Amino acid sequence: MILVTGATGAVGREVAGQLAAAGPVRILARRPERLTVRGGGVEVVEGEYGDRAALDRALRGVASVFLVTNSPTEPDDERVAVAAAAAGVRHLVKLSMMAVEEPGADDFITRRQRENEQAVRESGVPWTFVRPRTFMSNTLSWAPGIRSTGVVRALYGDAPVACVDPRDVAAVAVAVLTGTGHEGRAYAVSGPEAITAREQTAQLSRVLERPLRFEELRVDAARTALLAKYPPPVAEAFLQSAERQRAGAKAAVVPTVQDLTGRPARPYRIWSAEHAEAFAPEAGRFAGE
Repeated sequence: MILVTGATGAVGREVAGQLAAAGPVRILARRPERLTVRGGGVEVVEGEYGDRAALDRALRGVASVFLVTNSPTEPDDERVAVAAAAAGVRHLVKLSMMAVEEPGADDFITRRQRENEQAVRESGVPWTFVRPRTFMSNTLSWAPGIRSTGVVRALYGDAPVACVDPRDVAAVAVAVLTGTGHEGRAYAVSGPEAITAREQTAQLSRVLERPLRFEELRVDAARTALLAKYPPPVAEAFLQSAERQRAGAKAAVVPTVQDLTGRPARPYRIWSAEHAEAFAPEAGRFAGE
């Protein structure tokens, strides 16, 4: 039995779906009604990381865990790792981020992920870290502007990033969860090319068959927008991350998807074509999910 957490998110949802297509899977969910993965082989345990009793129920009889956390303050990785060790889990696969292995990355989010990885290491459970680059699905945040005005507003339009399709990250995680010999390893995961926000905008324009315009945000405007959604340390971390991208720190392409799944990573043009409805006027609220 494999336990999947974060199954309502971009990667966890795909991991749960890919595993469910091949055999039984258990999901720990704080809000089970939001799950899209269903079927006879899917077992759902309602609960959250701070509920040790729910964690123990979810981990009973589990061989491997796919761990996704997103709180910037709660010790959720430690909670799951400690409970997993007590339950006799043999493999913990954590979704992390590529920046943790980059010395120049010292923002709040990256530091927290380094701490989370260390908590997993110290648990004694054999581990693997899956460290993706920026998700292509992050550009869904552009959908309201595209639908209403045909304008994409973002920082640093000419800064390249080797963004990755969340489905490819999930495929790597599934290969690790179902394969052998991955314990004690960390896998960086990127897309097949470095692409800029201007180039992504042009690609979306072709897919939607309508003109789109890229408008570069000033840093102060971006900070104001971020502070409306996130606590100050998180907002500043996003701004620092954008500066690193402008300096070229996120342009490197790695072959992990090909190496672990046997097929190449999907480029942004494929992702954008397959998600065109999210940017179309009739897409409604899809992009905000």
